[in-house]
Amino acid sequence: MTSEYTNDYLLDKQVKIFQPVSGYRASTDAVLLAAAVEKDKTVNARILDVGSGTGAISLCLAQRLQQNNVQIVGLEIQSELAELADLSAKENNFSFVKFYNEDIRKKISNEYVLPCTFDVVISNPPYSDHDMPSPNESKAAAHNHNNFNLSRWLAFCLKMAKPFGRIYLVNRVEALPEICAFFQGKAGGMVIRSLYSKKGQEAKRIIVTVQKDSKAPCRILPPFVVHNADGNYTAEAQQILRQGCGFADFK
Repeated sequence: MTSEYTNDYLLDKQVKIFQPVSGYRASTDAVLLAAAVEKDKTVNARILDVGSGTGAISLCLAQRLQQNNVQIVGLEIQSELAELADLSAKENNFSFVKFYNEDIRKKISNEYVLPCTFDVVISNPPYSDHDMPSPNESKAAAHNHNNFNLSRWLAFCLKMAKPFGRIYLVNRVEALPEICAFFQGKAGGMVIRSLYSKKGQEAKRIIVTVQKDSKAPCRILPPFVVHNADGNYTAEAQQILRQGCGFADFK
């Protein structure tokens, strides 16, 4: 494990997270994706975090769902990040959260990670096949597909979900056509939430939810704005990013 890492916090110091000094570090995307998971649908759930990085999504979920008797498993291709995430889980006393160093491009031999066994699959996939990779190897591995693509990533997520299990994703807006095309006929009940940095700007990120085997129609939710004009977080963003609320709390 890397000896150079920082002690950081999420959710206004409710969750401690260890992250490398240089390399992949969690962003607000992770916290917002965790907030999309519906708490009332996760009682006794097994949750899989695909491409878990430093564990931010899983750790935020663990904080909000710790009374729901959930089990959370993270898969991460970079061994150093998986070890740091595991260290973070132990630091927060999340005994029900475990991270494994696995390459989803290959056969997963882990006995705890079998196809069709997860009620919820969450993922913040690499965003691009064609962006110029970062000179930092850790960031490049996290942000760019390597001998893989988004559709194959989604196929793995779908394979791991139970029948009628839910899949939650965050990605760039321009990935939406590929996401829709992939899930056509395989999963339904798609819910699309656009994330806007500020009101009046174009959305750059989307959160997409689908249910395996469902035939329900697609829905597009009202936009979610992260920052006010002055650059501070909106009241709703504050509740998610600082207090650990879920999107469903605003209904």
